[in-house]
Amino acid sequence: MSFPIYDGRRDHVVGIDLGGSYVRALLCDLEGREVTGAVEATPAGDAAAVVAGMARLAREVAARAGVAWERVAGVAVGVPGVADPGDGRLRHAPNLPAFGDRDVALALGEQLNVPVAVDNDVNMATRAEHRRGHGDGVDDFVFIAIGTGIGMGIVTGGRLQRGATGAAGEIGTLPVGADPFDQANHVRGSLEEAAAGNGLARRYASRTGASAVDEGFDLFAAAAAHDPHAEAVVAEQARALALAVVAVHSVLDPALVVFGGGIGSRDDVLARVRENLPELTSRSIHVATSALGERAGLIGAAELAAELALNAADAVGGGW
Repeated sequence: MSFPIYDGRRDHVVGIDLGGSYVRALLCDLEGREVTGAVEATPAGDAAAVVAGMARLAREVAARAGVAWERVAGVAVGVPGVADPGDGRLRHAPNLPAFGDRDVALALGEQLNVPVAVDNDVNMATRAEHRRGHGDGVDDFVFIAIGTGIGMGIVTGGRLQRGATGAAGEIGTLPVGADPFDQANHVRGSLEEAAAGNGLARRYASRTGASAVDEGFDLFAAAAAHDPHAEAVVAEQARALALAVVAVHSVLDPALVVFGGGIGSRDDVLARVRENLPELTSRSIHVATSALGERAGLIGAAELAAELALNAADAVGGGW
């Protein structure tokens, strides 16, 4: 597929953060300055519906700012799964519809007629934290994102690590927090079941005898109000996360552990994890919440989109 030749008019990019519950888009200029953004529920349906929804939202944020689409030079998408570095297929994304053999970057690029890059959403957040947050100047740190799902980005020696198949940091499958031999935990992983949003809701419902948690229910507000079932679930979550932090720290020895995502950015979650750490290790572990909050992945996606656009410009002779 061919894309338009770059010229001085193409001075904006769009970053997209695709989550199991919401999709966010951010329009920036090539210097990383934010122009406008939008958020909406992740489209229901199959992969085609999700791709079409992202394309529409990308065009919408440009239109809101009065930026003609012809001025957009590139798009980058953070996805809650592993984008295969060889063929672009999305693997291990239990919180999204099945994408099958679809190359997400190619499918979205065909609809938007611009270059598109796709990477794991936690890698996007880690990229942003390394450049603009607590990871600035830190050569060895990890970013643990906790939201609908859970994952980790790894920086060692100042470089983001991806592993042999791009799946480095998929700690949701760590065998802590829930029974790893329970077949029900094989799809999402034991840690994800114990510490991420969907698993927390299922655990609360199980404790109360309900078939499901009411939409809009705030588990952490309920815990703060001394709901005993909510208190038990968030205490279990804190222990599971503390176990995961100690396991990661034992293997990678990072200087810093950063929590991010909609749940991980909460100060009360961080406080509970910190309370558990001294019971598990005598080592001092520095844990903090993201300086960028739950927008870290979105900011990282916009930064990658700008890199994509500038690299493409260099490839055609720097014709900006």
